[in-house]
Amino acid sequence: MTETQRPATELKKFVPRPSRPPVVVTYGVTGWLRKHLFGGFWDTMLTVAVFSLLYVLLKPFLDWALFKAVWEASTRRECLDLSPDGACWAGVIRWFNNLIYGRYPNALQWRVNLGFAFGLLWLVPLALKPVKHKIIIGIMAVVLYPFLADYIFLGGDRSTLHGMFACLALGYLALTYINIALVYAGKRQLSLYLEPLLERVSMKYADLLSQLLCLMALSVLIGMALHDVQLTHVPIDRWGGLFLTIIISGFAIVMALPIGILLALGRRSEMPVIRWFSIATIELVRSVPMITVLFMSVTMMPLFFPNTIDLNKLAQVILAVCIFAGAYMAETVRGGLQSIPIGQFDAAKSVGLGYWHTMFLIILPQALKAMIPNIVTSFISMFKDTTLVSIIGLFDIMLMARNISIDKNWYGLHSEPLVAISVLFFFICYGMSQYSQYLEKKLKTDR
Repeated sequence: MTETQRPATELKKFVPRPSRPPVVVTYGVTGWLRKHLFGGFWDTMLTVAVFSLLYVLLKPFLDWALFKAVWEASTRRECLDLSPDGACWAGVIRWFNNLIYGRYPNALQWRVNLGFAFGLLWLVPLALKPVKHKIIIGIMAVVLYPFLADYIFLGGDRSTLHGMFACLALGYLALTYINIALVYAGKRQLSLYLEPLLERVSMKYADLLSQLLCLMALSVLIGMALHDVQLTHVPIDRWGGLFLTIIISGFAIVMALPIGILLALGRRSEMPVIRWFSIATIELVRSVPMITVLFMSVTMMPLFFPNTIDLNKLAQVILAVCIFAGAYMAETVRGGLQSIPIGQFDAAKSVGLGYWHTMFLIILPQALKAMIPNIVTSFISMFKDTTLVSIIGLFDIMLMARNISIDKNWYGLHSEPLVAISVLFFFICYGMSQYSQYLEKKLKTDR
């Protein structure tokens, strides 16, 4: 019997497919909430429990800090009359300028802003892809920028040599941005226009000579333009607030890595004198708290210098903090060096590289990439530890916060300044942490 001759009852009946499940939203705010907070029954219960606990814990703080807070008042007594259970942010607002600049004169605070603006301008080329020789730009920033910043912040009559270095710093910064503008315009760098002329003098060093000639020409022009500019002298004891904290921590962060690299390499050295000196420095500094190092630098360091040399307290503190940070960084660097396989050293020797070429061209770049999280953690810790300088009398942001509580108009105002400083430090440290994660992704340190 053929297919067409079969009875209709023997034909297969149509069975519809079951309905598809509803579409689960996996994008947007709804998708994020479903994935991270409300993925199931127990996830929902845990989310509700955690948010309920946070509400119970944070509600008193939010009432004090926001809902019952006083934002405008002339004295703390007025704050208490308006809202006895709320925070008195009016005192922090009145003292905010001092928290940032310390006792730096109000009319001259533009110099602080200008100095930090130059520092930021020096860091911008390091983030631009078309810019070459970024290592040289960073080294020149470490070498020249302190002279420029000191000239702007301190002011007064400075030595001719100091003024020359400050003009050299401005000249190098101007040359860097001129070259960046020429690169983005599709043209050659400024030094390349002079290189053909200098090849007649020296074929080998024509590139270097052309760059030096451009740098010296710009520096001389800047020096001539700023010859008659006189900056009012601001003593170091007037510096303070976040401005002073950034200066101390900035020096510590910049110098910690080179000092740590030298101490770590010295500890691994085969020369006994260098090895034991490095070990003694690292272990001695790491075995005492930072406040002890600060007190020793202030009280004992002048004993090692002639009486004719007058060391200011800020220089002593910066030196002590740099050594302290370098000793801790040395162990971080040593751990990174030990993570490099021995085959990397053997491969470098097989191609004829010496010790320093092996370290700076092969070993250290790999080790530093792997150490980025630890290095940034040390930087964040050092930035917070610099607040200890308030104990030895420097008017950093912590000591300025304490001065709010002894002001006759804001006597007894303790909690609000500390909370404001905590929020400020959180944003700075969080920014450093996020930048380290960006570097990890950019450099692909997991490879």
